[in-house]
Formats: sequence, C-alpha cells, structure tokens
Amino acid sequence: MSSFNKNYDATRLVFVFIALTICCGCCYASALPSQTSKSINSNSVLVALLDSHYTELSELVEKALLLQTLEQAVSNHNITIFAPNNEALEAQMDPEFKRFLLEPRNLKSLQSLLLYHIVPTRVGSNEWAGRVHDTLCVGERIGTGAVKVTRPEDVVRPDGLIHGIERLLVPRSVQEDFNRRRSLSSISAVLPEGAPQVDPRTHRLKKPAAPVPAGAPPVLPVYDALAPGPSLAPAPAPGPGGAHRHFDGESQVKDFIHTLLHYGGYNELADILVNLTSLATEMGKLVSEGYVLTVLAPNDEAVAKLTTDQLSDPGAPEQIMYYHLIPEYQTEESMYNSVRRFGKVQYDTLRLPHKVVAEEADGSVKFGSGEGSAYLFDPDIYTDGRISVQGVDGVLFPLEETKEKPTSKVSPATAPKVVAKQRRGKLLEVACSIAGSFGHFTSCY
Repeated sequence: MSSFNKNYDATRLVFVFIALTICCGCCYASALPSQTSKSINSNSVLVALLDSHYTELSELVEKALLLQTLEQAVSNHNITIFAPNNEALEAQMDPEFKRFLLEPRNLKSLQSLLLYHIVPTRVGSNEWAGRVHDTLCVGERIGTGAVKVTRPEDVVRPDGLIHGIERLLVPRSVQEDFNRRRSLSSISAVLPEGAPQVDPRTHRLKKPAAPVPAGAPPVLPVYDALAPGPSLAPAPAPGPGGAHRHFDGESQVKDFIHTLLHYGGYNELADILVNLTSLATEMGKLVSEGYVLTVLAPNDEAVAKLTTDQLSDPGAPEQIMYYHLIPEYQTEESMYNSVRRFGKVQYDTLRLPHKVVAEEADGSVKFGSGEGSAYLFDPDIYTDGRISVQGVDGVLFPLEETKEKPTSKVSPATAPKVVAKQRRGKLLEVACSIAGSFGHFTSCY
C-alpha cells in the first residue's frame, strides 16, 4: 500500500508540472502578439513621406537608418515634419557640407540634422507662430524665426503632418562638428592671398604657377586630363621592328615636349632631348614600334646643379637621360601603390643593366637613395597611354658597383685593358669637328 501511495504522489507531481508549463506557455503566447502587433500603418505620415515629392529628404532618412526610430516615435505620439524641398537639398546645399553628411563616420551628425526637422507633437499651421518646440534631436529646439514655411500642411495624416519649408535647417551641434572636421585649407578667410602652399605629399613648398597672358593657348591640352584607365588601356604592341606601325610616335613625343614647355620649369630637359641629343627621335621610333615609356623628368633647378665634369664625358647627356627612361607605362597612382605595398621597387631603365629604385617617403615616391635621391614632385605632367612624364626634383645617377674582382695570375702589365666606347652627343660631335678644323685637336676619339 505504501508503494502505491508513492507512485500516486509521483504521478500527481508530473501532472502538476505539465499543467504549469502549459499555463505559462499560454500566458507567453497571449502576451507576444501585444508586443509585436504594433506595425506601421499604410496611412502613416512616414509612408506618405517616402512616397511624397520630398524625395531627397526621404533618401537621407533611409541613409541615416532612422526608419525604425521614427516608427517608434509615431507609435507613441503624433509628429510634425518640416521637410525642405528637393531644390534646397540638391542645388542650394554646399557640396562640401553634403559630402560631410554622407561620410559613414558622420552618421550621427546626419541623424541629428534630420531629427532636428521633426517635432514630437502635432503642430498645425495655426499653432506654429510665436512658439518654440522641442525636436527629436536631443537638446535642440526650433522656433518661428528659424523656419520659413512655404507649403503649410502639405501632407496630412492621422499620426502627423508635413510642412514644406524653404531651406535646410542645421542645428548648432552639427555646424560645430562640420567646422571642426573640415580642412583649414578650404577656408579662404584663413589662408591669406599669396601665402605659400605646402605639398602634402612631399612637405615642400609648391611652385607658384606662371602668369598666363590673356588669349594665350591652354597650358595643358584638354585630353591631358583623361588619365588612362581600364577602358583606355594601351593597344597591344605590333612587335619590335614590325612593318605595320600603328602609333605615330614622333607626334606623341613632339606633343609631350610641347607640354613640358607650356607646363614650365622643364625647359632644360626639353633642350637636352631635342638639341643636345637625338633622344627625341629615338623615343619617337620606340613608341611607333609599340613600346611604352615613362620619363622621370628632372626640373630646371635639378639640371642646373649638374657640374661640368658630369657632362664633359662623351655621351654623358645620353647616359644620364637613359637612366631616366623606364620601358614601362607608370603613373603616379601605380608607382605609389607599388611602393606602399612592396616597400622598395626596382624599375628597369634604358641604361642597361642599371635599375632605378623607388620607395615611399613622406607620402610620396622617392627615387634613388642618399644624397642622390629625387622625389616625385610634379606627377602626371603628361599621360596619353603610351608616354608618361613624371616630374622629379633631382637628377638620378646609378650606384657605382664596387664588387671586388677575383685575383688573376696574369700581371697587370700584360692584362689587356678594354675600354667601352661611349656614345657621344650630337652637340659634342659638332664641337669636336669645329675644333679639329682649326687645328686645336687632332682627334675627338
């Protein structure tokens, strides 16, 4: 009998537990619809805003991720929206201020700006004059003097109103945030006229542009602004020495030399390419055969620092310029991305077998090392898809190879001495021939 009572008591406990579980589940199920039953009505003022002619404002509300916040506000009380027209948000807004609002890091500023246009009460046109109302933007109030209503009660719904206003309203907190974050270089009142400007990439003073007289041709051709992209990739080369030349290299070289002259500060380089050497003709032939070139162009200040010893050797100007010609098509963006990713990058030059080393320095690209280095100073002076000209502030020289030669049993007196015959410049050849005719030199070789 005692065992029967124990089993009976256990069975009662199981039935009581099941009954309690079912009861709690029913209570939770009855309470759940009351929490989720609140949904936006199709006749809501929010739906009317998204479907109205205030399209610019509705897009900003969606970008600011405020729909859920406004749904909660509408479910608790009526709201009044002061909506600026599309022209105020599209044409009259400062482009710099619009970029500031649309940056992801400034999401809170965009939300505060939009909430400043919403009053958490129903304010009709006859109740607006002479009053100050709190807005959904915490700590900000809006009054009569700050708003000029152009379309009163433009949209009327059971849970709110929309008044059309003339311009965008900016709360003080957003204006202070914008003034704090924008760059001082864009404020014309701070930067006096004629003040020196510093290049942010090289931290050096920018060279002022030369004055252009009225009626003069443009400094740069229009197509110089069209940087080659994926859709403007260079055509495949027809092959060295091919019979079919698809490119007019002579015209392209002539065009980029004219660009150097109009750009200013590279007259010495243009003189070397055209008068002192025959490199302009050789570069034109290379481009006509399908090759691409990148010219590291030293400016006039750098060329003026060359000494007589550096230019006196036969063929010295050609050898110097060959070291500044890279048989690749590189732009400022491609070179800077390379040195940022890989640290140091070696580029082949036409002065074989020497290579020029590039690395990132001070936010720019530096070529060479030590005292003989040069910075990318005037980027993308000329870019047409075949020839790229990048201005540098120094003349580059290859590092001398100082490798020790292995000892040989042959005595130095009997060892043959091989001297490589360097190519001479056109100007030096003419000078030697003139001097030889007067009897000052017997030979220039």
